[in-house]
Amino acid sequence: MFAMQRLPPLSTEPNRCEKAFVGNTIGQANGVYDKPIDLRFCDYTNDKSNLKGKSLAAALMSNAKFDGADMTEVVMSKAYAAGASFIGVDFTNAVLDRVNFEKADLKGAVFRNTVLSGSTFNQAQLEDAVFEDTIIGYIDLQKLCTNTSISDDGRAELGCR
Repeated sequence: MFAMQRLPPLSTEPNRCEKAFVGNTIGQANGVYDKPIDLRFCDYTNDKSNLKGKSLAAALMSNAKFDGADMTEVVMSKAYAAGASFIGVDFTNAVLDRVNFEKADLKGAVFRNTVLSGSTFNQAQLEDAVFEDTIIGYIDLQKLCTNTSISDDGRAELGCR
């Protein structure tokens, strides 16, 4: 599916999906970790409390479901979320630094006062996403504005030309 990215084998740890609720305790902005947080294929649909404010640095999140989850104030640095589903997720006050959202479903996601530095959204679904007061660099903004699924309101919030 995502042929260019080589990922480690899926973790066989029985409680690997619960690792998101603890977060990456030594996670740094540069993605340092003692053991990767493997959340691939986990389902966090409508989780309203367990993910809020967690550090998910360098987390492997591809093909996971976060639909309707509260991810306010979450820190995701160097996370790999290609193909994941974040429909209606609230990322208010989150730091999404160098996250790969390629082909992710972010319909209706809220990026209010969110830092989106270095994150990529190639072929991501961004219909009805809210970008109010989003903090994003000029080059990242230019790339994001090429996504045709962003609504007119979203494009106006971002300042796309």
